Amino acid sequence: MSENPKIESYDLNGLKIYVSDDHKFGTDAFLLADFADPAPHHRVCDLCTGCGIIPLIMCRKIKKNPPREIYGAEIMPQAVELFIKSVEENSLGDFVKPVLCDIKAPEQLPREYFDIVTVNPPYWKKGTGEQRLSEAQAIARHEILCDINDVMKAAARLLKYGGILKLCMIPLRLADVICAMRENGIEPKALRPVCSHAGEKPYLLLISGKKGGKPGLEMNESFTVYNSDGSLTQEMQEIYGARQEQSKEDT
Repeated sequence: MSENPKIESYDLNGLKIYVSDDHKFGTDAFLLADFADPAPHHRVCDLCTGCGIIPLIMCRKIKKNPPREIYGAEIMPQAVELFIKSVEENSLGDFVKPVLCDIKAPEQLPREYFDIVTVNPPYWKKGTGEQRLSEAQAIARHEILCDINDVMKAAARLLKYGGILKLCMIPLRLADVICAMRENGIEPKALRPVCSHAGEKPYLLLISGKKGGKPGLEMNESFTVYNSDGSLTQEMQEIYGARQEQSKEDT
């Protein structure tokens, strides 16, 4: 087990999420899980899943029932151990499946099986600051064990024809993402910028692509995380599941 694991709860309707200092999560995971918006009949695979936060967020019942099947693939054994512990703790083993594997050779994952593939990939190219991090943190944030083209190859292999890829990435890497998507037969279809405050430059992009899709990229309205007073916007509160009326729906 990872060193010093701890349980943190982020209003996931009682779900207990195991994390460690090396394997934790932030706002990006909530934004991507909401952007993916899977339906109850969908089969989903989350690549670079870390401690499994995106599959676990999808298990909430704020808006709808969770997907019928959710795989989470991760190369770091300690992160997968945490994910397994969360699945066991919350009795989700019937449909949430942690998988230890290298996405460059994902033989443990069924081919052309998934309706949606999600991924919060390493944002930074190798050699851009990872020396200041622990090994696990560097691997999660930098293209050390996989790069964006490896991610797209894996997504194309796993998605059904017509299946949807949902990912997040920093604006600096947008051209790399679009080129890698098209090179692997996934057509970029929608882009939503994420800004900390209204009027600021985006710090994150939510990107959607379709395997075998026709050309045509739609630019969606920017998402704003904070109001001018530093409080969360209503949309961000909804994603976190913080509104009282949403909690009441599940009681």
